[in-house]
Amino acid sequence: MFGLFKKAPQDISPSPSPSWLGRLKAGLRGSRDKLQQGLSGLFGRKLDDQWFETLEETLILADVGVSTSRRLIHALQQEARRQRIEEGNALKPLLKGELMALLRPLERSLSPPPAEGPQVILFVGVNGAGKTTSIGKLAQYFLNQDKKVLLAAGDTFRAAAVAQLVAWGERHHVPVITQEKGDSAAVIFDAIQAARARGIDIVLADTAGRLPTQLHLMDEIRKVKRVVTKADPTAPHEILLVLDANTGQNALTQVKAFDDALQLTGLIITKLDGTARGGVIAAIAGERPIPVCFLGVGEGPEDLDIFSADAYVDALIE
Repeated sequence: MFGLFKKAPQDISPSPSPSWLGRLKAGLRGSRDKLQQGLSGLFGRKLDDQWFETLEETLILADVGVSTSRRLIHALQQEARRQRIEEGNALKPLLKGELMALLRPLERSLSPPPAEGPQVILFVGVNGAGKTTSIGKLAQYFLNQDKKVLLAAGDTFRAAAVAQLVAWGERHHVPVITQEKGDSAAVIFDAIQAARARGIDIVLADTAGRLPTQLHLMDEIRKVKRVVTKADPTAPHEILLVLDANTGQNALTQVKAFDDALQLTGLIITKLDGTARGGVIAAIAGERPIPVCFLGVGEGPEDLDIFSADAYVDALIE
């Protein structure tokens, strides 16, 4: 078993540590309580059309999404008929099983590093999603795997973001590439060149927050990707969208927009401890199944860890 701060190969299935499972369950309390309110008394009743309608409404209100909720309900109805189930209690483990099966395809470890040069990981997302904080936490993750890390302060729109990343760099004793003047693409290009010269293993590149509706800024992030490829034809090796779980169904809109623009390789979902909308991961799995690489349930470095579908569903449904 391993958590964020235990060394592990990057190509094995996630196996959360007991300490992380406890933090995950505590972090999902809001989402779990909201779901339990809708499910209260439901599993003690006999199955009928109203039972399934109530369950569908509960899933939709938990931000599982309309189409994904209907998909789950259809699967449960078929299984209930096949097994001749008449009591709601017998469907609770089946619901958990269907959710786990839906979410397991989202499990994915980060890609292995390239044979030569640094592994370049580009972080994108809207303002306030937690990109810079996630970079700081992942810097510690890679340092604990004995990797040499370099940070690129590519959010050139906010001086506070640069200062925050520099503070993370000082805390972890890793170099940070910044520019007083210049755009995001130039900063990240310089960071890749510096990493190659210094024998760095991992480049974690921040970018400015942007809404998918800000078309000129979406064009700019495409430019960043093109410039990264000029610095290293194999890069970026990961493009991670950082999502604030509080945005609920809007998170799915962000996934679709950023994936269309950049071909995302993975997601980091943050702030699950401050929301009752944790069901949105199921909506993502049902409509745009981009892998979820990490979950965040708090501010501490230990509050970010690898996504496990089974652990997540266990924490969401008691």
